[in-house]
Amino acid sequence: MTESEFLVLADTCLQQVQEMFELAFETDEWDVDTKRSGNVLEIEFVGNGSKIIVNSQAPMQEMWVAARSGGFHYKYDGEFWRNTRDQSELFAVLREIAEAQN
Repeated sequence: MTESEFLVLADTCLQQVQEMFELAFETDEWDVDTKRSGNVLEIEFVGNGSKIIVNSQAPMQEMWVAARSGGFHYKYDGEFWRNTRDQSELFAVLREIAEAQN
């Protein structure tokens, strides 16, 4: 994949993650505040101040997630963003991380 193709995919991914957390806020699932600056999305849990950070790493063509439970790297497999260690899917893991961190 070219760098420009990755950048389009990464931007779409960050938008989808942000929309997922904004919807969770609107439906009172989680009390979160999202803030995006370029290729970095910060999700703050208002009640306890903890954060999940999602950002793209263009040189590696990966999405990175930092949370209380650790750091995770995801590579696009043509359909999904998959964890480079256990092949878990990014959005499913984000939901699990958010549940544990909330």
